[in-house]
Amino acid sequence: MTEGTATMELESALERHRVELTGYCYRMLGSSFEAEDAVQDTLVRAWRSHSTFEGRSSLRSWLYRIATNVCLDMLAASGRRARPMDLTEATPLARAALSPRPDSVWLEPVPDARVLPATADPAEAAVARESVRLAFMAALQQLPPKQRAVLILREVLAWRASETAELLGTTVAAVNSALQRARATLAERAGRADEASVSDPLDEEQSRLLERYVTAFEGYDMEALTALLHEDAVMTMPPFDLWLAGPADITGFMATLGAPCAGSRLIPVRANGLPGFAQYKPDPERGGFAPWAVQVLEISAGRITGFHCFLDTARWFPLFGLPLRLEA
Repeated sequence: MTEGTATMELESALERHRVELTGYCYRMLGSSFEAEDAVQDTLVRAWRSHSTFEGRSSLRSWLYRIATNVCLDMLAASGRRARPMDLTEATPLARAALSPRPDSVWLEPVPDARVLPATADPAEAAVARESVRLAFMAALQQLPPKQRAVLILREVLAWRASETAELLGTTVAAVNSALQRARATLAERAGRADEASVSDPLDEEQSRLLERYVTAFEGYDMEALTALLHEDAVMTMPPFDLWLAGPADITGFMATLGAPCAGSRLIPVRANGLPGFAQYKPDPERGGFAPWAVQVLEISAGRITGFHCFLDTARWFPLFGLPLRLEA
């Protein structure tokens, strides 16, 4: 085998793991951009040190060991990421104000295609989708980094306790103890908001709900939108720390501070294992439509329970492969 052929084969072998490694790093870090940086660092380190890889474990296990160390180093230098409802109380509409916080504060959305590997196993696919949903991701961020790694490896990726212990350089007993503590922490945070249920592909009821949502939103019909929202629905708008609870405050905000969104256009996207839309709002200066938000929707029992608008369009629209403008 020539050196060039060996190089190409190594590159191909490493690249085959990119999506699943990005999913792992995203769950660890809560940031789509940091996850991609972590994976790139992992693959570079693997490339540089491949000559020392002795094959005592699989290439996949070795890559996960490198990725875990990269993520733990990154987490040691940064704080936990969160959703607005993890930081403040809900804001009554009468006191609504848009106060931004730095990007590093927020749990970030991610396109499904970047973190969910293709699989023929429906059960495996369902676990993968559920493990990147916003509510579960927010709960993960409450765990200490090593507990987080243990939970992801054991519960999401179905690694054996012995494999996880070897990867983390610890004992099976320590892994089992960390897993028990992580499960307890997540159980404390569990609630209706964490039980969003979305089929893949969408079932008939969910598809109709989304069709009605698009019609209501593009028509800016607050009465129709109210009928689609669960009584406990929440709306968030990172990078602003404001969040609203209940259909009255959500639609009240949209009809007042959010009024410039009237006449918007929505393009479907898939984010965090959930349905979503790229929102383009009318551009009064140039005509056509300018990017405004990536919306991620949580659905349960035939109603929308979460309406999350990520507003940093300069970051999100290129990440999702979306155009930065729509013509009229």
